Amino acid sequence: MTVMEQRGAYRPTPPPAWQPRTDPAPLLPDPEPYRVLGTEAAARTDPELLLTLHAQLVRGRRYNAQATALTKQGRLAVYPSSTGQEACQVAAALALQERDWLFPSYRDTLAVVARGVDPVQALTLLRGDWHTGYDPYEHRVAPLSTPLATQLPHAVGLAHAARLKGDDVVALAMVGDGGTSEGDFHEALNFAAVWQAPVVFLVQNNGFAISVPLAKQTAAPSLAHKAVGYGMPGRLVDGNDAVAVHQVLADAVRHARAGGGPTLVEAVTYRIDAHTNADDATRYRGDTEVEAWRAHDPIMLLERELTGRGLLDEDGIRAVREDAEALAADLRARMNQDPVLDPMDLFAHVYAEPTPQLLEQRAQLSAELEAEREGAQ
Repeated sequence: MTVMEQRGAYRPTPPPAWQPRTDPAPLLPDPEPYRVLGTEAAARTDPELLLTLHAQLVRGRRYNAQATALTKQGRLAVYPSSTGQEACQVAAALALQERDWLFPSYRDTLAVVARGVDPVQALTLLRGDWHTGYDPYEHRVAPLSTPLATQLPHAVGLAHAARLKGDDVVALAMVGDGGTSEGDFHEALNFAAVWQAPVVFLVQNNGFAISVPLAKQTAAPSLAHKAVGYGMPGRLVDGNDAVAVHQVLADAVRHARAGGGPTLVEAVTYRIDAHTNADDATRYRGDTEVEAWRAHDPIMLLERELTGRGLLDEDGIRAVREDAEALAADLRARMNQDPVLDPMDLFAHVYAEPTPQLLEQRAQLSAELEAEREGAQ
């Protein structure tokens, strides 16, 4: 007999009237990733939306390729490509209305551009110049977040504050599967669910947190199942089906705007390129795996639908690609111009009222720069 058996294990008996706070059944995610392309539902999709998604996907693919090339030329310090994940990026931007807010991670530059931010300004942080190159208030896009998942509580706070003010605003926060292992993820979802904040959480599950596979991050049936533990709906969607992702996110945004609270969406996708230009992806995954995902390419899936329905022909595909090339050429030309940097910007926007130490440091640097200029003359 064990010690526990001798002492008698403590087994609390719940009250007879105990009921779960929330019925979990409506919160459970789809048993399989939700898909539209290749199904009857695709025929009911607005052709204009299909064409817009396709054009944005092609532009996004070219944008990723050009930004990656710029790192090799020394024009960017680092670039985390979203090649293969373009459907998630574009759908996230297009699912929002102008008054809504987007909270991106460091890999979501394409979503930022699709939201209307200048492509060069979207890369300013990754160039090592300033903290962000665009005005968040102008575009309703928060700064790119390099620390994992720290943007999620920010999104919840903004959405909760907007609701308290009576503003009809929804926040969409993007994060990778690796970010779901962070404490900020838990805090954001718990806060959002308790306060019924109008937030949509989009998890782009691309299979790896840098080199750590999903199986070593979680034992959950899916990341979407985590929603049930917080008391919010979870949705599971094919992240390479642009139409499905857009539909699921648009539904979640409408649900949040109507006062229904937050939703957790897991989009199952794949990062075709390495984690960044500093990563060697061949050390932790094989070519067979990558090629299998290339066969499920988001652009190819959408073009198959469009051409099959007679909505897109070779001339249309050529026109979209030419537009993407023009985007890349403009990005290349402007990024190859050396930025004009002012060392005194180090002291700008640090405090509303500069501290005495900051004023002292600014004066010291100003004197040193002035001495250098006089010495050069």
